[in-house]
Amino acid sequence: MIGLRVGEVEVRIEVTALRDARAVLLVEGTSDLVAVQTLAQRRGRDLTGEGVRVLAMGGATNIGHYLEQLGPRGRDLRLAGLYDVAEEGFVRRGLERAGLGVAPLSELGFHVCVRDLEDELIRALGTDGMQEVLAAEGDLRSFRLFQRQPAQQGRELPAQLRRFIGTRSGRKEAYARLLVQALDLERVPRPLHAVLASVTPPGGASPARQHRTG
Repeated sequence: MIGLRVGEVEVRIEVTALRDARAVLLVEGTSDLVAVQTLAQRRGRDLTGEGVRVLAMGGATNIGHYLEQLGPRGRDLRLAGLYDVAEEGFVRRGLERAGLGVAPLSELGFHVCVRDLEDELIRALGTDGMQEVLAAEGDLRSFRLFQRQPAQQGRELPAQLRRFIGTRSGRKEAYARLLVQALDLERVPRPLHAVLASVTPPGGASPARQHRTG
């Protein structure tokens, strides 16, 4: 196992999970991991077969530890990642300290979500499309009740939708999969599309030629 010291907690990565890996895609949380894997499946990509592993870091503040262990001073794997705009400082400092450079982060394979990936997915799908997904899952009535809560009064619909999918344990992960499954593949959020393109196999056809971001 690879040990990572995160404050007072030691995070361990199973070495067997990285066996035969040529690249690691780092994301902040489990819902981001689910979204990446779901899009890869929809695009017909077998990330494991390609030697790509997706790791959820438990927050961008931990990125430096992962970069040290998996980057040029550790296993020297190809690295890419997704991050929220509020966490850009952690990502930038982590990349620089790990010896990965100070170029624009997108050139290093790290792509920013305007707020977070849930926000990107909701905007790409649209509020009508999002509510259709809620209805299909039997959650639309619960969402209507949620909208009546005092804390939601006066908030815009996208903000209400984003908050709703984060209100119950496991819901963010479930909707990460459902929203990506519902997307028009020509309107995938730019950072989600770009991070997968960053780990396209050598000599492999990049989906970028067929893609139009929303």
